[in-house]
Amino acid sequence: MTIPANGIFEGGGVKAFAILGALHEAEKRGYAWVNVAGTSAGAIIASFIAAGYTADEIKELVWDLDFKKFKDKDWLGQIPYLGLPFRLWFKNGLYRGVFLENWIRQVLADKGIHTFKDLVLKDFENDSKCRYKLVVIATDVSQRKLLRLPHDIKGYNIHPDDLDVASAVRMSANLPFFFEPYTLAYFDTKKLKRYSYIIDGGVLSNFPVWIFDREKAPHWPTLGFKIIEPDSINPLRITNPFDLFKATLTTMLEAHDRLFEIDPKSAVRTIAIPSLGIKATDFDIISEHKEKLFMSGRQAADSFFKGWDFDTFKAHFYNPGEIIPVPKR
Repeated sequence: MTIPANGIFEGGGVKAFAILGALHEAEKRGYAWVNVAGTSAGAIIASFIAAGYTADEIKELVWDLDFKKFKDKDWLGQIPYLGLPFRLWFKNGLYRGVFLENWIRQVLADKGIHTFKDLVLKDFENDSKCRYKLVVIATDVSQRKLLRLPHDIKGYNIHPDDLDVASAVRMSANLPFFFEPYTLAYFDTKKLKRYSYIIDGGVLSNFPVWIFDREKAPHWPTLGFKIIEPDSINPLRITNPFDLFKATLTTMLEAHDRLFEIDPKSAVRTIAIPSLGIKATDFDIISEHKEKLFMSGRQAADSFFKGWDFDTFKAHFYNPGEIIPVPKR
């Protein structure tokens, strides 16, 4: 039996292997995704789901991927000893991020997905929340605001249908300081060329479980996939500016959306997956831990579904009889 649902996927860098394990368990139980959304690594997973890949197919895509290739350097970054500090100073990021974007673009193109026009759901094309199968979260640091893409690209005089999906996902997954900011060029209302610098959506919202919510009860659930850190973690040792940089990046990526912990409506519909202490940017050691992370996700999802009941959720959080009407087909 196919069970429709929306899926929300948290960012977490290489910890996304744990999310894949949970996704595998959900799909094994018959869940099929109507709308999906995500931030950072969660945006990558969500984009592949929106393109038509299953959890097992995504696992095949990433399992033997050399994640060290994501650390793509230009000539400046290859200068011995001083290259990366110079690149951070002059380019605002240690690595280019071009390999990541090109890889995403190729994976999506293999399913015929190029722009968000390819992800318009015909059944919901007039629905402001559900028009696009995929929504990703990014951060415009130039204008200091959260971006819900493709919808908010209208503010840059770009039609949402025309936004390149791989570019949007790259914006969402643009780890601050790790990758150089994505430069978005556009023309304002006076036809003057402007630039905005876009970085990882996790800076403002790493877990947008709220994104498809409405006031009335939905016809199908929204399920969140969230990675949780250990209750007690070893303090980070900071002895120099680069230690501080790494500590700042780690905190930005792993200490967001704490409201989740005290918001019952979010918590009850979220699969909480232990991170096993792996850091988001552990690209060099992920091959040693990916199987454990995948199994962590499977076990967390199995435990979640043993206690999940959508009717109970609706009865607890919505008034009886208040059901969102199904958009006209």
